Amino acid sequence: MGTITLIAAAASGLMAGLFFSFSTAVMPGLADLPAEHARSAMRRINVRIQNPVFLLVFTGNVILCGIEVFQGRIGGGLLYIVGSFLLTMFVNVPMNNRLERADDTYWPEYLRKWTIWNHVRGLACLASMITLLLGF
Repeated sequence: MGTITLIAAAASGLMAGLFFSFSTAVMPGLADLPAEHARSAMRRINVRIQNPVFLLVFTGNVILCGIEVFQGRIGGGLLYIVGSFLLTMFVNVPMNNRLERADDTYWPEYLRKWTIWNHVRGLACLASMITLLLGF
């Protein structure tokens, strides 16, 4: 196994862990709060997550997984690119943007839909990591 594969697998694992943490702790914790407080907290989280360390792992792994695809490990690379990066850009980020503009009545719908798609992202990252480590 090459260095790029190992780093891509590790980055996919880190992202799986982040998404797992959101699904099992952060979102359930926010669900216990009144909508106005939960919405406010999530808006703050959405700002703070955009930091250099997160962005390096999240976007850097797109490049690494792209290299993996071209080196024949198509499954592992595409699982991350499609199931994490593209899903985030086309599903979760638009929901985050809507949350920024919406009032508190949007919170229950946001919580439910965002969390479901977050589960998918987490599973895709876990599958990416495993698939890359197995050489696919």
